[in-house]
This record gives sequence, structure tokens and C-alpha cells, in this order.
Amino acid sequence: MRSPINPQAPGHNPVGLAEKEELVLRPLLAHDTQPSPGQRLKRKLSILLASCAVSLAVLFAFNILACNGTLFGIKPRPSELASPTPLQARDDQRSSGEKDCPCKPTSTVPDYFNTSPGPWIGKTATGKAPFMAQTRTFDHAATYVPNAPLQTQVPIQGWHPGNLSIFGMMGFLTPYTPSTGFGVDEWPLPDGAEIIWLQMVSRHGSRYPTGGSNVESFGARLANATGKFNATGELEFLNNWKYQMGTEILVPRGRQELFDSGVLHAYMYSSLYDPNTKIIARTTTQDRMLRSAENFLAGMFGLEWPNNVTLEVIIEGSNLNNSLAGYMNCPNEREDGLGSAARDIWVGHYLQNATERFSKLVTGYNWTLDDTYAAQTLCAYDTVASGYSRFCSLFTYEEWIGFGYSHDLQFYGNNAFGSETGRAIGIGFQQEVLARLQNHTIPYSETQVNVTLDNNTVTFPLNQSLYLDFSHDTNIVSILAAFGLTQFEEDLPADKYPGEHNFTVSHMTPFGARLDIEIIKTPKPLKADRSGYEDEGEETKYVHFVLNQRTVPLGWSHPECDAERVDGWCEFEAFLKVQEKMPGLARYEEVCFADGGSP
Repeated sequence: MRSPINPQAPGHNPVGLAEKEELVLRPLLAHDTQPSPGQRLKRKLSILLASCAVSLAVLFAFNILACNGTLFGIKPRPSELASPTPLQARDDQRSSGEKDCPCKPTSTVPDYFNTSPGPWIGKTATGKAPFMAQTRTFDHAATYVPNAPLQTQVPIQGWHPGNLSIFGMMGFLTPYTPSTGFGVDEWPLPDGAEIIWLQMVSRHGSRYPTGGSNVESFGARLANATGKFNATGELEFLNNWKYQMGTEILVPRGRQELFDSGVLHAYMYSSLYDPNTKIIARTTTQDRMLRSAENFLAGMFGLEWPNNVTLEVIIEGSNLNNSLAGYMNCPNEREDGLGSAARDIWVGHYLQNATERFSKLVTGYNWTLDDTYAAQTLCAYDTVASGYSRFCSLFTYEEWIGFGYSHDLQFYGNNAFGSETGRAIGIGFQQEVLARLQNHTIPYSETQVNVTLDNNTVTFPLNQSLYLDFSHDTNIVSILAAFGLTQFEEDLPADKYPGEHNFTVSHMTPFGARLDIEIIKTPKPLKADRSGYEDEGEETKYVHFVLNQRTVPLGWSHPECDAERVDGWCEFEAFLKVQEKMPGLARYEEVCFADGGSP
């Protein structure tokens, strides 16, 4: 395999903690003694020396704490994993400070279970504290709808009752809402059937913009025009506006989305969890990923979730194998691929009128198409960050339809079936799901699977009924492609809006999106029309894909799964057979490393 394995293997041996040393303080002076001046001087010197000794002891104790994470011999809580020998971080992954420390490290927690990944955390910055009670505006003639917690009842030109809210059509920046559906009705379990297994993969929650994004650049351009820039009309608020967003970390809404998702999954699937066990859940080292996982687990298990779950934190970095961020080890994957080019063509078409409108309202500044698209994007980010945004009402309902479609074009061409690397980026996760379903580890892989972790039942357990993983939006889109869900493969023109279409990012990967793969067991085969069980037959298992709380019909994409099934399920063995050919269609090695691509 040409792709490297993440450097996350067991390593250094533990050493014993220092013995606890107690400081015994004796009385310096008897109560019935009257000291002489000489005695008082000696006692003052004794007190001074004792104080120095105590100070030195405290400094020594904190030096031990800095070196090995212990204070007076008190250990950090050890891992509760059932393993014949403790797993530990590799020596070559310690920081230079740890290597030079005079006392050896004593932590027995391996790096892939460490929830403080340090240098792998990604960009982080907080933003201006929300103040919606002061900044939101109202239309006194309209019906008042309280925010919960976001203020989304904003006046939009061209919106009519019955239309979808603009906050449900913002592409990958859509605050979480259940999908409107994928072309099949929802069916309850028939009598005698039971869900026996679940694999969830979830996107992180709402966040601040990516570092270097178009909204950050827009804020910088306006700041540079201070003193000569003047806006009027509906843009007048820009005269006193400053860009004060953070960078990439979760906003309050993002924490809520994952907590609520955990609560929902607790209600939906808690019976799959054995309270006498401690399961493994996986996330990546990016701050928003780690915090999303923690908020989800708090929602599902409560604040004491570490008693139920050990969180495996996989390094997310360039050229490192990580199925939850598959693009990191696919050098030929491009963020500015065909999808970005198609998006730019479409933006120039649907925002032409808006750009002309805004240009007439500003002086001392050359307002461009990029500024218009950034201002529209700020509506989404500003709303989830501050609760309300004045940028939202600047655009018409038709322009909001165009905004959502711009992301469909981008994701389809960069990360899904429109990209040569789309399937390859998600194939590692597809292989892991199949391995879990077939009850085996992965000792070798020609994908971005981290074999160091996936060939070990401690880090890649096979005995769970509930698997919880956390990933990114583009990775989840690629995972859907890797599973061969051609329902989402279609021609998306860059010069016109095609109307309703299957590949709609706001329905697929909004903030907090989640794909739940259920295995359902029935006592007999279930009729395709759901009129009951077949008269003959044995116990049968089915696969059920649920994306954002709505069924994805597997028969639509895979004829072997029976397109006539009204519930969208697929017989288990048929599903496995279909999935066997997916690595060949993904062509990971070829598309990720051809023409000079290298780890």
C-alpha cells in the first residue's frame, strides 16, 4: 500500500510514581515559654528557613506535575479498557519538552484516546459574544415568532406562506433540520422485528467560518476602506459594521445541535447499549470535531458519559490515514475542482442583479460579485454565531434558492459523483462498516484506513451493537458516493436552476447531519409491499439507511436490493454482495496518487 499508516501504535513503558512525601510541621514555641531576644531572633530565622523549605517542596511537586502529570503521587484516572497490557503512546510522538524532561512520563493513556490532542487541534479562535436582545430587529406589523434560539423570522422579498424557510436552503451552512425526504415513505417496524445494530456517522455542529474564507476576506476589505467607504439604504449598517467572527470552533447552536442529536439517539437507540460495557466512539483531533463528539455523548449518556464511552481521537493531518477525514490522504483531491468552477459560473448568473443593487448603495468602494456572495454567506454564519443577522433580508427568495444550489454544484463536482476522487475519499469508511458487519479487523487496506488502529480490537472493537463516529460534511458526501448511492448521481447544470433535485446539500449534510445505518432482524422475509411476512422462509436481516431522520431507498441505487420495496430496505446478504464491488469503482490508489500524487 502506498499510503502511510498513522503513527499511533503502543510505545513506552510505564514507570512508578514518586512516593508521597509528607511535611511534618512541629510547634516552634511552647505556649508557656517567654523567649529572650536571642531566642526570638533564632525562631524568626527558623520560621524563615521553614518557609523556604515549604516553597521549595511546592516547586518540586509542581515540577513533577509538569513532567508526568502527577502531584504528590496522585495518579490521573487510568484507562478502564480491558487489555492484557496497557496501551501507551509511542515515544516518537512525545513533544521535545517531554523527551527532555528529567522525569519520565507516567500516563498510560494512548494518544488515540487522548482528548487533549494539543498541536493537532487545528485553528481556534473565539468571536464576539452574542447580544441578540440588542441587535435583532422586528417588523411590528408581522406575527411575532420567538426565536428558539435563532431569530429566523426575517422579511424576505418574494417569500410566500408555504415556501421553505431560507434557513432550510443554505447548503452546508444550513442549521440542522430533518430532511424533507428522499423519495420513499417511512415505515415502522413490523411485529416481531427488531433493530439489532447501528452505525452512526455524524457531522460536527454549526461553527465559525474557516480560516481564510470569503467572509473573512470581505471583512478585511471593508476594514481597509474605513474612512472612505460610505453605504446608504439597506446597506447603511455596514458603515459601523466590523467583522468579529471566530475561526472554525463550534458556536452555541453547534453545541446544541450535537447535544440534541445525542438526546434523539438516546431515545431512538439506547436499547442497543449494554450498560455493563464501555464502548469506543471515534472522532478526529480538530477542535470542532472533538467538541461535537463530547456534546453528542453528553446528550446521549449524560455528563458522566466517560463512564459509558471511551472516545478515540484520530489525528487529522495531511498525508495521515483517517477514514473520518479521507481527503487528508488523497493528494489529488482538490477543493477548487470542477465543483468550484461550476459554482463560480452559477454565482455570476444568479447574483448579477444583487451586485448591481448593492453597487448603487456604496461610494468609495468597488463592490464586486465576490462581496455579494460573501455578504450572502455571512447571513448563515452570522445567524448561527450571533442569533440574528441583518445580511439575510438583503436578498430575495429567488436569490436564496440560488445560494443553496451554488453549494450543490460545489459539493457534487468536488466531493461526490462529479469528482474523480469522490468515491475514493469515502471508501475507507465504507470498508470499516463492512468489516464491522462481517466481524473482522482490517490487517491490510488499499484505502486511507488507519490499519494501526483498525487491526486491533481494542481500537477497532467488533463486539458493539452501537457504533458512533464523527466526521465532516464533504467526507459524508463522499461516503454516500462510496456506498454507491447513485440516487444522488445526476447532471447539475451550471447556468440554470434545474428545480427540485436529489443532490441537495441542505438535505444531505447540514450542520449536525447524521447518517444512521440500521440492521433489522425479522422472523421471516418481509414482503416488498409491506403487507406482511412471507408465508415461508427463515429469519432475515435487512439494512436500512436513515439520513437526517429520513430513509434513503437502497433499491433506487442498487437493483439487487429490490427497487420495488416501499420501505427502502435491502436484504443483508444482497447489500454485502453489492458493496464488494465498491472499492473497484472507487479506484483509491489510482485516482488519489496518479500523475505525481504522493503521500
